[in-house]
Amino acid sequence: MDSGDSGDSGAATRPLTYSDAGVSISAADKSIELIKPHVRATFRPEVVSDIGGFGGLFAIDWKRYDDPLLVSSTDGVGTKSVIARLTGRRATIGIDLVAMVVDDIAVQGAEPLFFLDYVSTGTVVPEQIEEIVGGVSRGCVQAGCALLGGEISEHGDLMAPGEFDLVGFVVGVVERSRVLPAGVRTGDRIVGIASPGLRCNGYALARRALLDRGGRSLDVAAWPGAPRTLGEELLLESVIYSPSMRKLTARVGVHAFAHITGGGLPGNVNRALPDDCDAVVYRGRWPEPRIFSEIQADGDIAPDEMEHVFNLGVGMVAVVAPEDVARTIETVGADGHDAWEIGEIVDGAGRVTIERS
Repeated sequence: MDSGDSGDSGAATRPLTYSDAGVSISAADKSIELIKPHVRATFRPEVVSDIGGFGGLFAIDWKRYDDPLLVSSTDGVGTKSVIARLTGRRATIGIDLVAMVVDDIAVQGAEPLFFLDYVSTGTVVPEQIEEIVGGVSRGCVQAGCALLGGEISEHGDLMAPGEFDLVGFVVGVVERSRVLPAGVRTGDRIVGIASPGLRCNGYALARRALLDRGGRSLDVAAWPGAPRTLGEELLLESVIYSPSMRKLTARVGVHAFAHITGGGLPGNVNRALPDDCDAVVYRGRWPEPRIFSEIQADGDIAPDEMEHVFNLGVGMVAVVAPEDVARTIETVGADGHDAWEIGEIVDGAGRVTIERS
């Protein structure tokens, strides 16, 4: 008993360190050094600070605008991070993050100015942080916004080693007179812009269907003859539509955009509708990536559930006048995006109907 008490006393009086509590300051410092060149690669001329400060500084030339409004949004990558962890592939998850956040403000007509990221992980491994933030940097370069700052947090008591979550925040600007949606009316057409994969939505259901019920492996072909493994298919990077959307609004009188994320087409197109209009989407007017039928089959998922969870191959929609459909498809096609006329605006009460062919 005396020996035991003495040992406990010694352990209790040993000085604790932050590392004992699961946090490594040195690993965080090394991570910051590794990501500095990635962050600096995103800087726009308006950036007047460098990484490492308490806050990022960004100079806005208000003379460029007549009546500017700042637009902000925040989002994450959901449980797509689980697939990235299980496969050990973290290089594109940051691109997904930028797409989720930047495209949310692009639907209002905004140009993204600067971006902040937050990486939370069980254990800070500098090389993994560099891989993740390197993806964020590439996404910001694609979107044309500066990665102005961020945070790395280590939560060893809450998350297992290798687990991580990724969140982003963006600020953009739009002229008050150009805020969308505006002018949506009966007779308008809905143009869908292609998404090759799930983007960042529906992964909890996809994992349950494919991995738990289907018993599939992430390391084998996604289906017989597939060009990618299942893991690679589920990690297809999200398209960043924002640059094409800005080009489109410069050429076409776009009445509205809708970012097809959680809620699918019914839960997002409705957000662009006035109270006296409905949207009718004709499923079958675009090719749906095979991954969705694989998920549906393995999970025995009802069609309406699929439509309310997944984008089904349409990541963004534009609502335009009938005479602007061809120019819309041509404009986004010049940036490499497939697009199709997938529906129309009719009289109604703000609802979305999916008609299946």
